[in-house]
Parts: sequence; structure tokens; C-alpha cells
Amino acid sequence: MDRVLEECDRASVDFATDPVHDLRVALRRCRSLADGLKSLDPRPEWKAMKRAGKAVFQSLGELRDVQVMEEWVAQLGEMSDPASVKMLHYLTNRQHELKVHAATALRDFDRKQWKRWGTILPRHAQKLRPGNLVFKHLALERWTEAYELHRRALRNGSKLALHNLRIGIKRFRYIVENFLPEQHAAWKDDLKDMQDVLGEIHDLDVFWATALQTGAFHDAESRTRWHAKIMEERRKRIEKYRAKMLGPKSLWHLWRVALPSGPQAEAAALRRMKLWASFVDPDVRHSTNVARLALQLFDQLPDGRKDKSVEEKNAHTLREILEVAGILHNVGRRKHVGKEKVKLHKPTRLIRKLNPPLGWSAADMQFVAAVVRHQRVVLPRGEQKYLTGLTAMQRREAMRLGGILRLASAFDVEHDGRIRRLRVLQEREVFVIEAEGYMPRDSTAQSVAAARYLLETIYRRAILVKPMRVPKPRKAPILRAA
Repeated sequence: MDRVLEECDRASVDFATDPVHDLRVALRRCRSLADGLKSLDPRPEWKAMKRAGKAVFQSLGELRDVQVMEEWVAQLGEMSDPASVKMLHYLTNRQHELKVHAATALRDFDRKQWKRWGTILPRHAQKLRPGNLVFKHLALERWTEAYELHRRALRNGSKLALHNLRIGIKRFRYIVENFLPEQHAAWKDDLKDMQDVLGEIHDLDVFWATALQTGAFHDAESRTRWHAKIMEERRKRIEKYRAKMLGPKSLWHLWRVALPSGPQAEAAALRRMKLWASFVDPDVRHSTNVARLALQLFDQLPDGRKDKSVEEKNAHTLREILEVAGILHNVGRRKHVGKEKVKLHKPTRLIRKLNPPLGWSAADMQFVAAVVRHQRVVLPRGEQKYLTGLTAMQRREAMRLGGILRLASAFDVEHDGRIRRLRVLQEREVFVIEAEGYMPRDSTAQSVAAARYLLETIYRRAILVKPMRVPKPRKAPILRAA
């Protein structure tokens, strides 16, 4: 972040090509870091930092585009060509206007705020170690988005589709560059090359549109000649892209093989949500323990099959939904991060706003939020807003999972992790829950007595909770000498 301030000073003095390029690179690096980290760390400063550099970045981008078009005029035309003369005249005037605009954006750039972010944000980023599974999952998400844009561009080949593809590859490249050092060392040349190829195609499209807009061509023959040159350069770059990005040995497949897949991708998505929760949960150990106890209850209570989903169209099983709900049920309750005071938020609101990781959808997160809402102290009512959009079956299952989560949370109401294991027995019309470490005459017992009521109404059975008898380990026999 300090590099941005240094390059701002250079660019303020001289808007030559090098200072503009260096400042854009520094800003791009910071904005891409913020773009990646804001999906893992809910602190609003990441989004604010990305937004703060946008005006300067865009103004410098427009200036850089004009400088690139001047290079295309020199490469494709001749100085004696009237079209070249007219284009250079227009670009020179336009460059002067954009330098004034860029100088204004630099003057309005809040450097004091940027310095404050440079002090605060790196401390929070230390929690996120580059190269771990979470960043590989984030890269997989960007790869999936970019690959879909690749398929779309192959189908229609429009200028807009190719431009969006360039942006998709760029976002994938920045995640690899910032957070996956091992993969970046192996892929950096190919990633940059493909981004540059698509960028040059976009530059040629912009160059042709600008030439038409400014009336650079004095006759049809000049227009046809320039169009043929531009299309030839464009064709070469499209062929170069297709040569590297199509077929079984394409770069797409090379990149995908090194990223998580199958169960590893699912585990990475769960770890990513755990990491997100750790920034806004005052007691991560408590939430992890509650999730574990909730799964023990789910597996032993009726309809607790691990492979059952709420509906056939759901990608995630009820067990997975419950596990995520247990991990996220306490988010938003942290009052301080270090010495900084943090605004409290309702867990359900934060969960619904969470950008779901790859493999999860907004509908999944709404279902998770409904389960979390049911574990609150107030008993749920059918007309509440958080149930909007859920089917009747989803509402019933959300209430059942919420009841399980409510009881599991009560078993760790003291946040001490004393109760580690639960066993459910069915005796006639009663569920007997044996809890290891449970004592019937303490505050935990009081919380459990109140929390079990929701499950009793759902199953229409009484629930009896008692301590689990743990057999004492036998002493090893003492061998006496003969």
C-alpha cells in the first residue's frame, strides 16, 4: 500500500507512460488484494479501500488507453497517411484532457485514509496465509467463472464476450498472483500472456471504434485498408488464444488439475465459511463445539440420515446445512477486534448477506439462516420474514434443525466445552439423551431444560437428559515376583 503513495507522487509530477503504468500496477495490486480478501474477511474496510482507488485507477486507465492507441497508429499506419495524422491529432488533444482529469483524481485521492488502511489492514491479513486450501478454493471459484465466460465467448465470439473473458481471466490471475505463490510461479507467464492477448483484441476493437467516431478515414479505400489491417491483427491474436486454450492439453485443464475437486472442494468451502465466521464470532471454539454436538444429535434422532436432503433439487444434505448453521450461529456477536470497537449484527442478517462460496447458493444460505433463527430464545412463528421463499417442507426441516441446534447450544451455554459426547436412546415415548460431563444441578442443566422444549413439540415426545455413565478404566494387574 505504501507503493501506491510513492507512485502517486511520481505520477503527480509527470504523466509520462512509465509513471502512469507503475501507479496503475500498484493500485491494481491493492484493489485485487482487497477484492480477494473481502470475500473472506467481512471487514468493510476492504471494500472501502477498493472503492477509494477506483476513480484514480479508471482515470489512469483511460489515459493509458489513449497512449496504447498512439502505439497502434505508429504500428499500423504511416506518418504520411491522412488517417494517421487525424488520429494522432485527436489522441494528442484527448491525452491532454485526460491528464487534467487524472490530476484532479489524484488531488482528490485521500492519502491520509490510505495510510490508515496501510496500518490497520495488514494486521488482519496476517490471519490469511497464502497458499492454503481456502485460497485454492477461491481460485477455483474464479476459474469456474472465467471458464464459463470462455465457453460463452466461443459460442458467439462477440466483442463483449471476449472483453468479459479477459476480465474473468484477469480476476483469476490476480487471485493466483496474490495468494497462491507456488501456482503463480508455474503459471504467471501463461496467465499474463493470455490476458495480454485478449487485452490487445479489446484495444483493437476500441481503436477501430474511435477511428470511426472521429471520422479519421477520408474515403472508402482508406477505411477498407485500415479495417483489413486491424482485423488481421485481431485474427492473429484470436488464433493464438485458441491454440493455447482449446483441446485436452489446454491451459484451462492444466490450471484446473491443480485446484481442489470433489470432497476436497467441499471441505474447502466449509473451511472458507469457518474462516469468514472467525472474524465476527467472539468464540469460535464454542461454535465449533456446538456444531459437533448438533451433528451427534442429528445422526441419532429419527430422520437423521446423512444423505438426506430437504428436497431432491437441493445440492446439500440436511446434515451439511446443520453443520454450517452450527458454525455460523454466533456470528455478528463480537464487540471488539483487537482495540477496535465493532458494530453488533444479527447472525441471520449476516448469513443472508454472505456471498456463498462455490458449491453453495444464496438459497442454501437462506436455509442456513432460517435454521440459525430457529435456535434463538423466542419460539419461531410461521409468518416471519426470514421464512419467505422457503417451501413448506423446508420450513418444517428448518424448525427441526433449529431445535437440534438450540439444544446443542444449550449443552455448551457456559462456553467451556465440558460436554463432549451425546448419546440418544429411545425408551417407549421418551428420548433419553445421555451427556458426558453433564451435571443435573447447574446452569447448563437449566438451559438444557428450556432448550429441549422446541424438539419435544416437533417429535411429540418428552426428552430426558441425564449424565452419561463412563466406565472407569481398569487398573492393570500388579505382577508380583515369584
